[in-house]
Amino acid sequence: MGPRWRLSVLVGAFASLHPEELAELRRRSVDLDECSLRITHASPELTNGRRVTGDPEARAGKRTVYLPDFLLPELRRHVQWFTEKEPDGLLSIGEKGAPFRRSTFGRKWRKARAKVGMPDNFRFYDLRHTGNTLAADTGARLKGLMVRAGQSSERAQLIQQHSTAKRKRKLAQRIDAEIRAQRQGPAAEKGVCEV
Repeated sequence: MGPRWRLSVLVGAFASLHPEELAELRRRSVDLDECSLRITHASPELTNGRRVTGDPEARAGKRTVYLPDFLLPELRRHVQWFTEKEPDGLLSIGEKGAPFRRSTFGRKWRKARAKVGMPDNFRFYDLRHTGNTLAADTGARLKGLMVRAGQSSERAQLIQQHSTAKRKRKLAQRIDAEIRAQRQGPAAEKGVCEV
């Protein structure tokens, strides 16, 4: 994607943001001390190219998302090199200083996707699913996942979270460990497994 758009991809994946939330992030949205982003607005682009700025899609869309610490150098670099200088300046702007455009970003996304061998049907929005699944794989609770993704319904979170083979194996291992611990307790001495 190149250095200008690298942060958008990383934040799309590791912060589970909607593309329209990314488009409206501003310098004041970034807290470098906390390595976090404050989501207050979204700016979807209509089919005629016009952007409409307003509240995020869901009631829970206004939130603070804490980023993994490994993203802090990327965030600092991006703010220094590619963010409009005024306090209310956009976090990500195009090469010519214009706001984020779906069409321009889409062309770059398709080229990068092809270059690394990703499937043609993997959309930028699918990074949000990736982020939700990664967060769920840490063992986060449903409410925490919903808050992180700015979702008001459990259904939305479950749709955007996928079960991986690694996660399924880890779950089986945790069940195994729990049963083994139960068997080694007082009931095990009597030959009873309390499950």
